[in-house]
Amino acid sequence: MDANIQSTVDKWLTGQYDAETVAAVQLLQQQNPEELTDAFYRNLEFGTGGLRGVMGVGTNRMNRYTVGMATQGFANYLKQAFTNGIKMAIAHDSRNNSRYFAEVAANVLAANGIHVYLFESLRPTPELSFAIRHLQCQGGIVLTASHNPKEYNGYKAYWNDGGQLIPPHDKNVIREVEKISGIEEVKWTGGEANITIIGKDVDNAYLDMLKSLSINPDIIKNNTTLKSCIHQYMAPALPWRLKS
Repeated sequence: MDANIQSTVDKWLTGQYDAETVAAVQLLQQQNPEELTDAFYRNLEFGTGGLRGVMGVGTNRMNRYTVGMATQGFANYLKQAFTNGIKMAIAHDSRNNSRYFAEVAANVLAANGIHVYLFESLRPTPELSFAIRHLQCQGGIVLTASHNPKEYNGYKAYWNDGGQLIPPHDKNVIREVEKISGIEEVKWTGGEANITIIGKDVDNAYLDMLKSLSINPDIIKNNTTLKSCIHQYMAPALPWRLKS
């Protein structure tokens, strides 16, 4: 194994990593050295959209530590860009570990003195974008790997306009993330009081906003289900009959 890779592996075996992670690294050493090399040969890249990668142990994987380090870098830039009262919204999808990674990100941001609005359960990405603007946040994070295979997860960073990072913020966040050289630089806990769980109130505001965009509000007003809308307004034009 390359000496640099071995040095990184050794840090994970002897550093402040949890016992389950250390055991997983040791297992790869014993049973799958090729996988071990792939997991540690580089750092998982934080691009303009954030992180995306296979879940597992290692610097080149989506895990508690890579998510935490990325979030610390994001937090550092937020504190440069905004002086006081920084707020962030966090959402996630139904992927394996999405809720866990969302909670890791929330805890790191909160430990940095940032107020976090964390959705109570999975929500669609557009609602995260809406929540940022609705709650007047300076940014947001959504945990999702979109269309990638089940082994993957992802971390998308958003700015205060509800959109993903654009210049100059994308490069600035990347720069700050790359400065984080180890997990000891991450503020993992201590700000739990800065986390607010959100749900129904934001859902209702989001749905009201969507309804306001309708070009034919009478359809929504007169029909309570999507199925009834299809029957009344689309069925006559369809070449097949819908069942009741």
